[in-house]
Amino acid sequence: MADPQALRDLWLRQYHPAPEGGTTLVCFPYAGGAASYYHPLSEALSPGVRVLSVQYPGRQDRRAEPVRTDLHALADEIAEVLSACEEGPLVFFGHSMGSTLAYETARRLREGPSPEQLLGLVVSGRRGPDTVRRETVHLRDDAGIIEEVVRLDRGSAALLADPDIAGMVLPALRGDYTAVETYAPRPGARLACPVSVLTGDADPQVTAEEAAAWAGATDGAFRLRTFPGGHFYLNARRDAVTAALAEDLAAFAAPARV
Repeated sequence: MADPQALRDLWLRQYHPAPEGGTTLVCFPYAGGAASYYHPLSEALSPGVRVLSVQYPGRQDRRAEPVRTDLHALADEIAEVLSACEEGPLVFFGHSMGSTLAYETARRLREGPSPEQLLGLVVSGRRGPDTVRRETVHLRDDAGIIEEVVRLDRGSAALLADPDIAGMVLPALRGDYTAVETYAPRPGARLACPVSVLTGDADPQVTAEEAAAWAGATDGAFRLRTFPGGHFYLNARRDAVTAALAEDLAAFAAPARV
């Protein structure tokens, strides 16, 4: 195994200081996203909560590395990194593809030597893992992939209209869409930790029933909260989402203090 500090520096980003010994919130980006997406959340929760953002291969400072196109393989890598580098209680938070990846990483920690380390899982903008939709965005040409991204996040239209920027992000987008659209959960134990779901009421990617299906992923407590907005509702509802996460963090940690 590589040196733990080298692994941490490669895979995890911490943007703001936080006290040692508390709960660490580990954030998983969406398809095509990068660790820096969670910089505002880290700032909002600092200094009370230590926030780590996962940096996937194939983007930003890891752009020269191959994009992973298998969600299970990527979850294996991230679980290995967290097991080697992080001590103390963890909470996972993911949005869209990041939700599925956080869930799969959580399953690996549950099967590891310290399953109690994970206090809870918060997922956003993603269907329960056992729901099925046939999606083929990863098979489209470049223009088709960009069209889908803009459909879900109109704020990205101006950036992706720049050919240089589009050229930089398209390999990560195609690889991530391949990973999430070919994903299927493997048989295995359900999670034991609580699961909290955040969803937008106008998200074309997630119906109310598909969001509620996350209840079947755990034997622990389950909570579902709905916000106004589409797939990237959290951009416009940043304060409300931050408050919801702070509430979940406190609730997840409470049993550990008993």
